[in-house]
Amino acid sequence: MKREIYLRVTEAARHILKTGETVRQCAKRFGVSKTTIHKDMRDRLREIDPALFADVSEVLEKNRRERHLRGGMATREKYLQLRAQPEASKRREG
Repeated sequence: MKREIYLRVTEAARHILKTGETVRQCAKRFGVSKTTIHKDMRDRLREIDPALFADVSEVLEKNRRERHLRGGMATREKYLQLRAQPEASKRREG
């Protein structure tokens, strides 16, 4: 395995453990696709460090179980912002 891949995998794994970030958030932070981070955490990390793989797997599983909640919260925020925008524009016009 190339050294740069090894470093990215271990750094991303430690970051996920430290912050509890999702695969998408981690991918954005490291400038790679979510598919790359997922492959790193599911395949490459298992070969590199099985103990770290087990710890990261727990965090990823927790995030997977909670994703429907995060999606609902994002939708709620979207509609709250949309509802607040017309009120703000009415105040400016009046």
